[in-house]
Amino acid sequence: MKVGFALPQFNKQAFEVARAAEFARGIESAGGASLWVGDRNLAAVDPSVGYGGGSTIPPELNAAADPFVLLGVAASATEHVLLGSHVLVAPLYPPVQLARSLTTIDLISGGRLLAGFGVGWSPEEYEAAGVDFATRGARMDETLDVLEEIWTKDPAGYSGARLSVPLHHAPLKPARRPRPPVYLGARSGRALRRIGERADGWLPVCVVPGFVDFDGIVRQRARVDEAARTAGRDPRVIDAVLRVNIEAGTSTEQVVTVIKAAGERTGIDHVMVDTMYSDAGVDQSVERALAILDGVRAG
Repeated sequence: MKVGFALPQFNKQAFEVARAAEFARGIESAGGASLWVGDRNLAAVDPSVGYGGGSTIPPELNAAADPFVLLGVAASATEHVLLGSHVLVAPLYPPVQLARSLTTIDLISGGRLLAGFGVGWSPEEYEAAGVDFATRGARMDETLDVLEEIWTKDPAGYSGARLSVPLHHAPLKPARRPRPPVYLGARSGRALRRIGERADGWLPVCVVPGFVDFDGIVRQRARVDEAARTAGRDPRVIDAVLRVNIEAGTSTEQVVTVIKAAGERTGIDHVMVDTMYSDAGVDQSVERALAILDGVRAG
């Protein structure tokens, strides 16, 4: 089982963002497989849609460091670990700038980027970006089209219903060819179909101990595989990385048990662990990460 960890980006760990390089080097030297960022442009005071479909946004999301900067720091501080986003809310960003940022990170890292995207859930984030929340799924599809063009063609351009990019010189390409692998977060039927039709990987989520639904993950994976076969793709080429969020007060032993069970029950062989709810600072997060790695290795 490959085990990765979220960089210090949210909650109290965000205030120690200056230690991101130290954290990244520590995880790599301890044998971690990957380092990850999430995305939160803002947490609305009075959200029209709350986190997880509720009415509020947890205060742990109020403070959020920039995901692109963090990935760049981790890329320059490490040599081997994969660098992923679980997830960037891709429709919020102008696609040319999104492509440029991710290309730069992939080049700095020597081709270690896993570009993970989602459509998000916060109407206020879309409002702040000047983007229509109601058409976020269609904008995601076109964003993926634009990235494909910019990452694989020179000159590159795009004309769609919602996005338009003038034909332009695009000689700077990612280190990974033909492009970095694209992973998508999804739970809805349409989003799961999008993964089967065009993604390189899927990013499911569990929360320890409050929401661990391996049967649901298996059912969702079956829908991804069905969509892939319908699209003429081999489902076996579609990877998966499971996000494991740790709730406050959860023991490391509980987390290790879930990680081991995830491999046995779902076949997923790569997890990323996020300690923003469970650990107040970088020292605690590193201590937790080392204990998790030791526990998983112990079999």
